[in-house]
Amino acid sequence: MSLGDEGQTRTRLPDGGSDVYGGARRGGRGSSRSLVTVVGVVVLLIAAIAFANRGGDDSSSSAGTTDKPNSAPTTATGTKPVQGRTNGIPVGFAHNQQGAQSAAANYATVLVSAEILKPARRTEIVQQVFVANKQAALQQQLGKAYSKDFLSKIGLDQNGNAAAGSTYVSRTVPIGTKTPAYSDTTATAEVWCTGLYGTAGQNSTNPVTSDWFTMTLQLRWTNGDWKVESFSQKDGPAPVPGDAKASSADEMAKAVEEYGGFTYAR
Repeated sequence: MSLGDEGQTRTRLPDGGSDVYGGARRGGRGSSRSLVTVVGVVVLLIAAIAFANRGGDDSSSSAGTTDKPNSAPTTATGTKPVQGRTNGIPVGFAHNQQGAQSAAANYATVLVSAEILKPARRTEIVQQVFVANKQAALQQQLGKAYSKDFLSKIGLDQNGNAAAGSTYVSRTVPIGTKTPAYSDTTATAEVWCTGLYGTAGQNSTNPVTSDWFTMTLQLRWTNGDWKVESFSQKDGPAPVPGDAKASSADEMAKAVEEYGGFTYAR
């Protein structure tokens, strides 16, 4: 399904092979030679750890060294992203790159969720997440995309609710974020995500599966917060599928109902 720049796309994971990483492990080549190799590796490892633990020497640093403008640590900052929520959506993000990335991650979880399929809830989401001058057009677009016919095809009624005994699942989990472009007033934020979608139920023809996608959000700083001007999605990057045993429909529905979501920070 496509909404122009706005919409939901899902990734079909490739079929796993018997050995995707290229064959069986080779045998050893002799105990004495292996022992020498292991000892050498251990010595080098100890030396590397000792060197790392010594810490840097400020006097040896180059005076002209600066951080690359587009570089960022892959680990979280540990800074709390927001102080509160409105209509269940985090608000009050910091006016910096970290705040833009945190906003994008939290907005991604809402924009690809089961909640946005419900007309009443969708209105609240659009008003909360998007800049004011984009809300009317987007509300109309989403209304056409999530029509009664579309909802019926995925097993939902016109209000976005699943049939009795079934649970519709659409939950997004951000893996990481980056800002390819940033200024004090605008930002382009990319959010790499995985997620679950489908209907958990004994008679479901649309079982819950997983996908991987990247969402790009164009953000604007307005009224003291980051808001979305537009967004788009593309497939991947996706890892090699694992061999985990699929859970039953009841187990999946119970997990979605019992495990709450998070507020995401860069």
